[in-house]
Amino acid sequence: MMRFLLVVFPLLFACSLGIGEGKKDPEPAFRVVGYLFSPSDWKAGLEAIDWSLYTDVCLAFIQPDENGDFAPNPVYKEIVNAAHQRGARVFVSIGGGEPPEYLPSLMRAEKREYWVEQLAALVSRYGFDGVDVDLENALINEDYAPFVKVLSHRLKQAGKRMTAALAAWNGDAIPDEVLALYDWVNLMSYDDTGPWNLEKPGQHAPFEMAVSDIRYYRDQRRVPVDKIILGLPFYGYGFGPGAPPNLRYRHILERFPSAYLQDSLVMPEGGVLYYNSPALIRKKTQLAKELGLGGVMVWHIQADSNGENSLRNAIRSELDQE
Repeated sequence: MMRFLLVVFPLLFACSLGIGEGKKDPEPAFRVVGYLFSPSDWKAGLEAIDWSLYTDVCLAFIQPDENGDFAPNPVYKEIVNAAHQRGARVFVSIGGGEPPEYLPSLMRAEKREYWVEQLAALVSRYGFDGVDVDLENALINEDYAPFVKVLSHRLKQAGKRMTAALAAWNGDAIPDEVLALYDWVNLMSYDDTGPWNLEKPGQHAPFEMAVSDIRYYRDQRRVPVDKIILGLPFYGYGFGPGAPPNLRYRHILERFPSAYLQDSLVMPEGGVLYYNSPALIRKKTQLAKELGLGGVMVWHIQADSNGENSLRNAIRSELDQE
């Protein structure tokens, strides 16, 4: 299987990625990054990870308190140990689509250094491999670039990595010099529409969006292709009568067992549920391989089904191809 085809990059190339000093671990030829969305039960989340596939896992989300401090949790170490035993990496992911309301204040000059130090201490305490900056929407503000620069400097001092979850629609707000600080970008190529925009029903993550988003970061922003990780949605959105507004892929298959055969379902009442089928996930994975991207990203791990028609099996089947 191709999941752990590893290559050892020369030291100069590793330094160009900003990995830091010290021992350089071998790099996956193709990353499969998965977000573990289990803030209320990390133990159950750990059991959901298929270590035969995922090369990198982001814990979504580990949030600080209003002072910038992080509560201890021994399960973090269990996850890190499980990953490292299998050659995978684990990142602290901060922010998300619904961050704490006080998070913007921690990015400001008067609290920035302290919060960064607490993040660095958290990474060191549990052996995390770095931080994933998932600051979105209003958090991409005048404090975003200064915060990321300070965090990058601190993590590089410790030989740790820094990645980002970014979309094409918010990319213009990120300066070039900040974008260059990330070891790679987890490209959120989804949510083109959704329940917040009922007047625009349709596929929220079509193949054409993946193509367009990649072109934006590769051609307009000049991000090296091996630092672009294409995001894959493991969920769907519904529009109209009878269509669930938001449903994980596993729940889609539980309610509609043949749903894996297409990318949308028409409800008896007339509404439509849109999602990515295994065939579409495989097509996007093939695209990432053909373009030489650094890999694919999954939002999120626990949303997948456990049967033969799982979306992770679609990724694996494409990676197994010669």
